[in-house]
Amino acid sequence: MLEDRLERFLAAAERLRFGDFVRYEADRKRRLLDAFFQGVARGLGMMVGFSLLGAALLFALQGLAERNLPGISNFVAQVVALVRLRLQ
Repeated sequence: MLEDRLERFLAAAERLRFGDFVRYEADRKRRLLDAFFQGVARGLGMMVGFSLLGAALLFALQGLAERNLPGISNFVAQVVALVRLRLQ
C-alpha cells in the first residue's frame, strides 16, 4: 500500500517535471540570467508602451488645440509647442 502510493507520487512528480524544477532552482547563475533578461524585456516593453501612449496623447492634444476651445486651446497649444521644442 505504501509502495503503491510512493510509485503514484513519483509518477506524478515525473509528469510535472519536478526534477527539472529542482535543478533550475539550484542553478543560481541560470536564475540570475533569467531574471536579468526578464527585467530587460519588461523595461523595453514599458518604454515602447509609454512612447506609444505619449504619442497618442500628443496627437489628441494637438487635435484639441486645433479646435480653438476657449481656455483649453491656449494651454494645449503651449504644451504641444513645448513638446515639439524638446523633440528638436
